[in-house]
Order: sequence, then structure tokens, then C-alpha cells
Amino acid sequence: ELWRIFREFRHRVAYLDIETTARPGGGCEITTVALYDGQSLRTYIRGENLWEFPQDVMGYKILVTYNGRCFDLPILRESLRARLDHVHIDLRFLLSALGFRGGLKGCERAMGIERGDLENVDGYFAVLFWEDYLRTEDPRALETLLAYNSADAVNLERLMVKAYNMKVLETPFGEELLMDVPPPHPIPFKPDKGIIERARERISASKRASN
Repeated sequence: ELWRIFREFRHRVAYLDIETTARPGGGCEITTVALYDGQSLRTYIRGENLWEFPQDVMGYKILVTYNGRCFDLPILRESLRARLDHVHIDLRFLLSALGFRGGLKGCERAMGIERGDLENVDGYFAVLFWEDYLRTEDPRALETLLAYNSADAVNLERLMVKAYNMKVLETPFGEELLMDVPPPHPIPFKPDKGIIERARERISASKRASN
């Protein structure tokens, strides 16, 4: 029932998402982190400023994630020694209770949230974007990864508000407590269609090789 406190403490909420090197059977290192508070978006990059995240996140009271209980928060605690003792609302479970499943992207589609050039791009693409960046030092690969990571974090706010409104309508006088769904927040990174297609080709080649 943590959703109930969202309205009162909305100004102290951070929406959090991480990307990693995770591959089946492989290790898992954080590549980028996106932290959004409804006004400003901050990103953290492995090898550049990732170490700043643990201090920055302490300025918030509530963290909102999607599947962060099982993925984002344990990895951040282990990799960055981040305390992360915040109140935590995991939208995976809140949305599931409302009948929305299929991962973050599936929930977004069901709620009418579009991703533009990042449509049909999932977490495995994010792994490949980072590998592409390390291999080629092409800044477009890093920018595409940051665009994807940022969209994940920014869209959490709209999902949270929509979920809150659905839950509050189940209560007496719910209409009086409805919140306006915010417009899409501009993301300062542009995904590159060529980089996305390059990752898509790698995925297709991997599937062909495994058949």
C-alpha cells in the first residue's frame, strides 16, 4: 500500500533505472544509471561519473523503479555500496496487481506510452549498445544507450501517476484525489537509427547461429 504516500511526497521522489552488461551466463556490471525527479534528469556512466550516484540519490525520500527490488537496487548496493534505504515503490508489483504485465515496455504500451525511435528496443539492445561503444568508441552508441536508459526512468513517472489514479479510484472520494498525468519529459539524448539497426543485425545473426 506504499502507493498511498506518493501524492504527499511526490516532490521527494526519484525514478531510477540502470543498464548493465548482463548476459546469460555472464557477469553483471553497471554501464549507465538514469535518475529523474520529475524536473531534472541525471545520468551516470561507467568510467566517468558513476561514483557520484550514491551521494546524489540520498537527496530523495522515495525511489520508484520497475523490478528494482529484484534487479536495480541489489546491483547498485553491491557494485557502488549505495545505501538505498529509501522507501521503495516497485511498479512491477503495483502494476501487476492492477492487471498489467509483460515487463516495463509491455506496461507502457498497455497504458498508451510511446517510445518513438526506441519502440521495440529492449534491455538486450542496451547491452549491445554498450559493447558497441567499447568496441568502436562511437559516441552515437553511448548516446543511444543513454536515450534508452533515460526513457526507462522518465516513463516511470507517468506509469506511477497512472497507477496511483487507478488505485485511488478504488477508494471513496477517489476522484477528488486524482493527479494529472505529466506530459512526456524531453530527453536530451537522441537514439541513432543506425546504431539500433546494427544491434538488431547482431541479434538476428546470433539467432541464426543458434539454430
